Amino acid sequence: MINVGLIGFGLSGRYLQAPFFQTNPNFNLKSIVTSQEIPKHLFPETQRVDTYETLLEDETIQLISICSPSNTHYEYAKKCLEAGKNILIEKPITAHLHEAEELFRLAEAFKRKICVFQNRRFDSDFMTVKSVIESGVLGEIISYEAHFDRYKPILNPKKWKEVVAPANGILYDLGSHLIDQSIYLFGKPKKVFGEVFTQRAGSEIDDAFDIILDYGKLRVTLKSSLMVKDQGPKYVVNGTLGTYTKYGLDIQEDHLVAGLWPNQTGFGFEPKAMDGSVKTNINGVEISGKVETKGGNWGHLFDNLAGVITKNVEPIIKPDQILEQISIIEKIKKAES
Repeated sequence: MINVGLIGFGLSGRYLQAPFFQTNPNFNLKSIVTSQEIPKHLFPETQRVDTYETLLEDETIQLISICSPSNTHYEYAKKCLEAGKNILIEKPITAHLHEAEELFRLAEAFKRKICVFQNRRFDSDFMTVKSVIESGVLGEIISYEAHFDRYKPILNPKKWKEVVAPANGILYDLGSHLIDQSIYLFGKPKKVFGEVFTQRAGSEIDDAFDIILDYGKLRVTLKSSLMVKDQGPKYVVNGTLGTYTKYGLDIQEDHLVAGLWPNQTGFGFEPKAMDGSVKTNINGVEISGKVETKGGNWGHLFDNLAGVITKNVEPIIKPDQILEQISIIEKIKKAES
């Protein structure tokens, strides 16, 4: 069993990660760095500690998960690796490509593992998109459009995400997910075009973007905004034979915040009404209908992480994919300035 220390107990630490550590038999959530009280009815054996240095000094802790603000990721990750710890790190891994490259070099030097928390690879909708593409029912894919929109017109100055800081802004936040999914599906693009802008009154950070990834015949379009009240499709995939369209957002975050845990019935499954639709032509026959959405399961990430640490299995989230993601973000940011 892998002893885990968790840095941060906000949305990501408290809801998106801790329940998976708690319910996965490969992990023991030993300590959490937080000023909050830990709900003992949910985490009866987990202790609260005041500083991340406490985790570094604990020789029994093998894995540290970094769920702190994005501008602390590089510093904390470097300290953890130098202390001989494996790390799971919230996206984005760092603000700059050279920092991410250094962390992976350190991990190799210290023979430790880095996993970036790209949990959206295991969203119900994205796993279904991947399955539809791989089935060939759409033919050769010529365009892929993905949105990650929210409606948050009112600024919250108490939140660290709203202030100007390294690795802050929607491109690093939601953009890292959309870019990661595209790399996972299609690999490294030939060209990158992007525009990052601010739409909310008084906002100091970027809160919208449009990105185009050029793969030759295939064109990938990624969009996000915090000012979309009536949201359109999450995914639209066009191929030489047909189109797949999917509305709605994966339900796992809602389930976790509402108190439904990964080991409980119904977790990760969205209502049937949210199923996507396909229109295609197979052997001259026009076909249209619904595509059953797969159950979302961020638990796959934790299962793979355990195997990577204890059995040296192949990581699903590979270093070169993460470096390409940060490279794309950095190119867009540089073009903007």
